[in-house]
Amino acid sequence: MSTQEDGLIARDLGALTHDPYKAVIYSFPWGSGELESSLGPRKWQREVLDYIGEHFQNPITRYQPCQIAISSGHDVGKSALISMVTHWALSTFEDCRINITANTDNQLKTKTSPELALWFRRAINGEWFDKSVTSIKSREPKHEETWRADLVPWSENNPAAAAGLHNKGKRLVFIVDEASEIPQIVFDVAEGVMLDENTEIVWLVCGNPTRNKGPFYDVAFGKKRHRWKVWVIDSREVEGTNKEKLNQWAEDYGEDSDFFRVRARGLPPRAESAQFIDQDTIDAAQKRTVVVLEDEPLLVGVDFAWGGSDDNVARFRCGHDARSIKSLRIKGEFTRDPAVMVGKLADILSATYVVGGRAKKVKMMFLDSAGIAAPVEARLRQLGYSNVIAVNFGGHSPDPRCAYMRDYMWQEMKLWLLRGAIDRDSGLAEDLGGPCLVSDKQQRVKLEDKDLMKKRGLDSPDDADALALTFAQKVALDTPISSSLKVVKPVSAWS
Repeated sequence: MSTQEDGLIARDLGALTHDPYKAVIYSFPWGSGELESSLGPRKWQREVLDYIGEHFQNPITRYQPCQIAISSGHDVGKSALISMVTHWALSTFEDCRINITANTDNQLKTKTSPELALWFRRAINGEWFDKSVTSIKSREPKHEETWRADLVPWSENNPAAAAGLHNKGKRLVFIVDEASEIPQIVFDVAEGVMLDENTEIVWLVCGNPTRNKGPFYDVAFGKKRHRWKVWVIDSREVEGTNKEKLNQWAEDYGEDSDFFRVRARGLPPRAESAQFIDQDTIDAAQKRTVVVLEDEPLLVGVDFAWGGSDDNVARFRCGHDARSIKSLRIKGEFTRDPAVMVGKLADILSATYVVGGRAKKVKMMFLDSAGIAAPVEARLRQLGYSNVIAVNFGGHSPDPRCAYMRDYMWQEMKLWLLRGAIDRDSGLAEDLGGPCLVSDKQQRVKLEDKDLMKKRGLDSPDDADALALTFAQKVALDTPISSSLKVVKPVSAWS
């Protein structure tokens, strides 16, 4: 791009500093290339962009925070809107500062950041900015640190890291993606940022309303709704969404089910959470301190991937403690040969671990019976390991209140989490909170299957399934072994 062309683009975008919709139309190649099927933002996206423009065009509201809450079903284009707002804000105001946070670091790195990179690559002025996983910075000399957008994971222990920015007299934007799981303290800190005088401020929070309480619920549906401009977006009414799949969801779950309310209609669940295991339970288990009794058996659950895109995961539990022994995992692509898994599982069964200051060996290993687990179990028994059981997730439930074996194990795990302790692994937390209940004619506990989870953008809950396997059946208390036994470190092939 020539200096003259660059100057013309800067002039044009500068003239659109208070017209984000026209800036978005100007900046991207609508109707061609990757955007061939789109002539502009979706209807609801344009409404939001126009609202922001009207807010800043009005001298009375220009220096008051523009507070927007978007509660929606899946696949309506929230990440695209975040990218459009970010691009407009940076491209039309010198030294604009933006902070973007989300419910998890994984959300920022694998979803929000790639979407931002995609839109900035498409933009007519994409060369103005350096893009990375954690930031978008202006290339203008001496402005790299003052003209930028940062993707910052929130932290209850350090909430200012997510919201602690000021840009008095200029423009600042604070964006929260998947806001339902963001705690009150982050919103409280953000409130302080909104006090900068003579500053153009946008505070945009959006997400699927997975909870019926908390700060996102308050601003979108509750006691603070009158302070915000709110959009509640039904996926069925948005152009470009998969209407056939949405109709299937309505049939599978029911239009008034919490699952469909949250994932399609953009409405909060009637129950405390649309998740089978709610976030408060998960958070409490991550913080809880427990004491392991001497005779508690050490159990391990192994969820197999067998060469797929998912991971093989082994998770340990001793009584109320599923934290002390680190989980083991290996990529599915490396386990196409069953002999590899036989060797790794034999290492686990042979090792001695320390839990609660006591040396223990694995009392029972439960294997996910999918794929070729049966031959692996047989081979381990041939090697002398009789403490191995293959579990069929689709098998009969020992509790008539649960539909299948998987549902039974997850129900037992859910009850255990009320007093048990887990590590702070974000993958485990996401897995535990992933599945929702589906309707069952006999009113039993029945979780959605993995295919449904993947179709709504969730990964297979490998970590949680591995932990759930440790609840497959009751295991007798064991006789403590001497704490003087040498502890064998698990094999390094697992990471």
